[in-house]
Amino acid sequence: MAMIASTNGMRHLARFVPRNANLMVVRAASQAAAAQAKTPEPKKAAPVAQVKKFSVYRWDPDKSGDKPHMQTYEVDLTQCGPMILDALIKIKNEVDPTLTFRRSCREGICGSCAMNIAGGNTLACIARIDTDCSKTTKIYPLPHMYVVKDLVPDLSNFYVQYASIQPYLKRKDESQLGKQQLLQTKEDRAKLDGLYECILCACCSTACPSYWWHGDKYLGPAVLMQAYRWIIDSRDEAMGERLDALRDPYSVYRCHTIMSCTKTCPKHLNPGRAIGEIKKMLAGLEGKGTTPPEQ
Repeated sequence: MAMIASTNGMRHLARFVPRNANLMVVRAASQAAAAQAKTPEPKKAAPVAQVKKFSVYRWDPDKSGDKPHMQTYEVDLTQCGPMILDALIKIKNEVDPTLTFRRSCREGICGSCAMNIAGGNTLACIARIDTDCSKTTKIYPLPHMYVVKDLVPDLSNFYVQYASIQPYLKRKDESQLGKQQLLQTKEDRAKLDGLYECILCACCSTACPSYWWHGDKYLGPAVLMQAYRWIIDSRDEAMGERLDALRDPYSVYRCHTIMSCTKTCPKHLNPGRAIGEIKKMLAGLEGKGTTPPEQ
C-alpha cells in the first residue's frame, strides 16, 4: 500500500509541476516582450533631399501688364511622385496656388494634361521626371496654340474641327437605328484598332508644322485619324459623303508626311498612316473593303 501511495504521489507531482513550469515560461516571455518594447528602435536616417528645378511657362491675362515668362520652382523628389504631373500638383498645392494647368484622370486616358515637356509634346501624367537634378526641366503649353492661362491652351478650334467630321455612325435609313444591333465581322472590327484609342489630347496636331501654318484650314493629324476611323467603319454608310467633305486643297493635302505626329503620340498611334490611307481613298486607289457579317 505504501508503494502504491508513493506511486500515486508521484503521479500527482508529475501533473502539478508542468503546470507551474508553463506558467513560469509564459511570465518570462511576457517580461522579455515588455523589455523589448521599452527598448527604443534606432531612428532611420532621413533621405537625402534631391532638389529638382522646373522652369514653367507663366502668363496671366487677368494681371495687368503681365507678359509671358518662365518661372523656376524647386521640388524635393524624395517627397514627390515620379511623374511630371505629380511635381506640378505639388507646386500648386505647396508652393504657388496660382499655377494653372488641366488634369483629370492621371492615367493617360483623358488627355487633359497634354503639354510640351522638355521639348516634346506628351501627357504630364505619364511623363516621368528626369531624376538628373543638374538639369532643369522646362514645361510649356502645347505649341502654336492660343493660351488661356499658364499651361492651358485654347482648344476651341481643335474641337470645332473635330465636330466637322461628324464623329458618329451615319446610316441611310435612320428610322431603324436602335431597333437591332449593327454587326461587324472580326476582320472589320480589327481595322479600327490603332484608331479608336485616340484620346484627342492634341499632342500630334500641335507637333505638326503643317498645322502650325494652316491650322485654320488643315484639319490636322488627330482629327484626320478620327475621320479615317469613321470612313472605314463597316457599320457606317456615309463613306462617300465623308470623303467628299475632304476633297479640297487644305483639309487633307497639307500633310507633307513629316511624321512628327506619329513620333510624339503618347498613345503610340500612327496618325500619319491614317492620313496616307485617306489620300489613297480620295484618289480611288482604296475602298472600304468590308465583308458581310455572319447572321
